[in-house]
Amino acid sequence: MRGLRSGSLAASGTALAGLAAFGLLTTGCSAGGTGTRDEGPAAPAPLERGVPTPSVSASPPPKSVDAVALLRRDPAVSERVKAGLKPCDKDAYPVDTSYGDLTGSTAHYVVVNVMTCGDAMGVGTYVYREDPADTLTGGYRNVFAAEEPAVYATIDRGELVVTQPVYAKGDSVSYPSSEDVVTYAWTNTKFTERYRVRNSYSRAVGGGGLDEPEPEPESESGSGSGQTVPSEN
Repeated sequence: MRGLRSGSLAASGTALAGLAAFGLLTTGCSAGGTGTRDEGPAAPAPLERGVPTPSVSASPPPKSVDAVALLRRDPAVSERVKAGLKPCDKDAYPVDTSYGDLTGSTAHYVVVNVMTCGDAMGVGTYVYREDPADTLTGGYRNVFAAEEPAVYATIDRGELVVTQPVYAKGDSVSYPSSEDVVTYAWTNTKFTERYRVRNSYSRAVGGGGLDEPEPEPESESGSGSGQTVPSEN
């Protein structure tokens, strides 16, 4: 009996030890309430690939125009300007051409400046709007013209900017006393003036120079007249 009891007690001890070990194992796995996830960080969720934003299709670039032929066909260009529209060197004409938008529409605009060959002095500036119905000038309609000395036009942020010198009495062609910068905007069917800025220039710099007084003539002895006596050859 004693041997059987001892064997039973030994078996019971072994079973209790197994239960205790199982309890420790389950306790360690459930510590913190996270279970097996405590063994390492969870795998990151797969990143979503960004959907590319469709690019905005830009308006097609304007077609290049033959500015010289356009000016010669245009009845708004004076005969004086047309007569001076000759190549300066071989087939290089004194013509500057700019393309751009001046109304916020899909129509293309062409700004043409005509200059002299010698000193690149502006003699006329013209603005043409694309108009397929105007067959006289090859699909472009004249919407602005200015034929003044040294006039020049550009496109600046969707507006037409015209620069023109202002000459005072005694000014040389190269050095005007001031300059007007006029900004035009398209209103309904024509360009209207929005801003006008006048820049006045110093005549003491840049080669203009102040008018120097004439030197006093040296009187000849005995003449007493104060006039310069011309020398005899």
